[in-house]
Amino acid sequence: MKRSVTGIWDIVKYDGDTFFRQEDEIVTEAPLTIEIDGEEFATIVCSPDDLTDMVVGFLAAEGFIRSMEDVNDINIMEDQGFAYIELKRTSSIFKNSYGKRFIGSCCGKSRPFYFYNDLRTAQASKSDTALTAEQCLYLIRQLQEQSAEFQRTGGLHNAGLCSTQELLFTRSDIGRHNALDKIYGHCIRNGVSTADKVIAFSGRISSEVILKVAKIGAGILLSKSAPTDLALQLATELNITAIGFARNGKLNVYTHPQRIFGIDRTDDAEES
Repeated sequence: MKRSVTGIWDIVKYDGDTFFRQEDEIVTEAPLTIEIDGEEFATIVCSPDDLTDMVVGFLAAEGFIRSMEDVNDINIMEDQGFAYIELKRTSSIFKNSYGKRFIGSCCGKSRPFYFYNDLRTAQASKSDTALTAEQCLYLIRQLQEQSAEFQRTGGLHNAGLCSTQELLFTRSDIGRHNALDKIYGHCIRNGVSTADKVIAFSGRISSEVILKVAKIGAGILLSKSAPTDLALQLATELNITAIGFARNGKLNVYTHPQRIFGIDRTDDAEES
């Protein structure tokens, strides 16, 4: 049985003058426990849609797979909250490096920083894709226009894979890292090249978001929100152009401005 990503609740609302009852649309939050070759690996709290994309992206981000050729079988039991994975081979390094973990959806509490797999799979971008400021703002606007569930509920993060000209597809989740895993998983499952692509993102640019973008392979991250200092340190190290506060016709380019047309290239010397 496929679960809906939203549900209806009867709430009491205050409008500044009176209380009244009203139906409100609320996002669904559900646990998905991942078992790899019969062994429980992690429980992810997520939005119950595009789960195969999320699981594939998660496995790739954790270093278990590089492509679908590494997977024998994926069986998602949505009604039971389990994903059963059979891999062609599983490195003992990963088994020894990872215990059972709980990966929540709350900001700042989703998982410890810089696991072994982050060092192994988050590679510096070699992308030479470049955009104008106008293209950046256009792509963010497209992401917002296609975020209908966020507009109705306010409870989801949205991520999109973009070419330099258009938003190609989007994924949503209560967890920002899950939304990016869904993007990554779709690309792996469908053979979509990512080195020449751009990630548009609705949420704050955290260190984990930068690591996810590095694993996906994109060189430019666009967000309408703010970055953290650790995220910018990682973006500098991983050769990712981090752009925040992309809204209302304005944006901030925080790292590697060489990918944005119109910026004085003498500024690049500060990052080299």
